[in-house]
Amino acid sequence: MKKLRVIAGIHKGRQLKAVPGKSTRPTTDKVKEAIFQRMGPFFDGGTFLDLFSGSGSLGIEALSRGMEFGIFVDKHPKAVQIINENLRLLKLENNAEVYRAEATRALQATAKRNLKFDLLLLDPPYGKVDYGKILKECVELDILNQSAIIYCEHEPAEDIAYDQSLFTLLKEENYGGAISITILQKN
Repeated sequence: MKKLRVIAGIHKGRQLKAVPGKSTRPTTDKVKEAIFQRMGPFFDGGTFLDLFSGSGSLGIEALSRGMEFGIFVDKHPKAVQIINENLRLLKLENNAEVYRAEATRALQATAKRNLKFDLLLLDPPYGKVDYGKILKECVELDILNQSAIIYCEHEPAEDIAYDQSLFTLLKEENYGGAISITILQKN
C-alpha cells in the first residue's frame, strides 16, 4: 500500500494510509507543498470541502495547516473507509464530516444546510469531470465564501473552463507533464 504523509503544520511528517488499488491517484508531496504554499501556506481557521477526497490527504493537509473544519466526499466505499481511518489516526474526527456521495448530490446537500466554504478542493479522476459545471453549481448554490480559494488538479490537456467574471486565476502550473493544477479565487 502506498504511503502518504502530512507535509506541514501540527501533523507534519505523520503518515497517512492511501486507498489501495489504482482507483485513486494521490497528490505527490512535491505538488502538495507547492500548492499549499500558494493557497496558504497556513490558515487562520476556515472551512473546506474536499469533493473527490480519495485518501483525504489534501483535506487533512488543510486541517494540519490551520483550517478548523472540513467535509470530505467520495463515492467509493473504500475511500470513505480510508478517510475515516486517517482522521482517527490523527484524532481529527471532531474537525471533519465524511460522506459517501456523488459530487452533485454533495453540493446540493451542503447548500441545503447553508454551509459555506473558504476552500474547495477538486481532485477528481482525470477526464471524468466538467470543472466549469461544478464551479458554476457552487456559485449558484452559494456555497463559497467571498474570496474562497478553489484548487483543481487535472491532466495538462484538460481545460478548466471557468467564468472569469466569477473567478480570478491565481496559479496555473504543470508538474512533470502528467499533472496540472489550477488555483482560482472567487471574486
